[in-house]
Amino acid sequence: MKHILFTGGGSAGHVVPNLAVMNALKYSHRITYMGTGGIEKDLVEDAGFPFFEIECPKLRRSFTLQNLKIPMELRRAERAALDILKRERPDLVFSKGGYVSYPAVWAAHKLKIPVLTHESDLSPGLCTKLIAKKCTYVLTSFPETAEKFKNGKYVGSPIRKEILCGEKGRALHKFGLTDKLPVLLVLGGGSGSKCLNDAVRKNLPHLLAKVQILHLCGRGNAIDELQKGYIQREYERDMGAAFAAADIVLSRAGSNTVFEILALKKPAVLVPLAHASRGDQIENALYFERQGLVKVLRESELDALPSAVFSALRDKTLKDALSRASLVSGTDNIVSVIKSLLRT
Repeated sequence: MKHILFTGGGSAGHVVPNLAVMNALKYSHRITYMGTGGIEKDLVEDAGFPFFEIECPKLRRSFTLQNLKIPMELRRAERAALDILKRERPDLVFSKGGYVSYPAVWAAHKLKIPVLTHESDLSPGLCTKLIAKKCTYVLTSFPETAEKFKNGKYVGSPIRKEILCGEKGRALHKFGLTDKLPVLLVLGGGSGSKCLNDAVRKNLPHLLAKVQILHLCGRGNAIDELQKGYIQREYERDMGAAFAAADIVLSRAGSNTVFEILALKKPAVLVPLAHASRGDQIENALYFERQGLVKVLRESELDALPSAVFSALRDKTLKDALSRASLVSGTDNIVSVIKSLLRT
């Protein structure tokens, strides 16, 4: 049985798509994971896969003295990754990006173990740029991104198969919602979004006049707010049910989440992360807005949140565009590339 070591983390956006591919391969391959003690460890161990923990430094985009420690900390992480790969000897390393993945890719390259990486965003991240030449292929969610690399290969975004199987009536019952009003699903990412959480809660009376709300607010972000039609969950394992319950989605614009929303053909209002980011979410959101598939609301415009949600909910042009859209689900394509590479 061939052994594939996955890596990537720092946010759920790097781990969840990895898990989609891992679950597609777990019955035919040995699957392990390398990452830090962050969110990737919780998600991977919850899914039942062996996890190898290392410490890895994160580059902070603003000036800080902590960045001066990076070279020494990175060398330590590389040595730790090299020790693990020498011991485990995977047949392939698959990276989903983020600073967490660099040591594993570096070690794999040093040991001449084949590496694949997948870039979710329209513009490649720093880690993808650093490791691209060490990889057999740079797999991409967007066709335009593949063109930026000599070894680029467009495969689409890894979509979790379980989100495609939800049933609306059962989902409404699960969350204590009714079929009398539309359901707004609010997604702020694995750790929640203070910006979105505050905007939704500020506008609860206005919103609840026309929609019910299923608010996935992130761990530690729930409040004592008991209002009819407002359901909070800090974290939801059954995202198939959450999406099935929804008539419209309010979300950040991480690429994987947006592709899942579009695969389900749900109208969405995207609020891209504006700060503490390289601008990838804004690029992702505007890319799909130009195609007429989403509505975009900037953080500076969140006072208009209720009207943006209500407008998108009744927008027939948006719904028609979604119904016609044909999006590539990359999970099967990625699995095919992996299996082909392991046969060579």
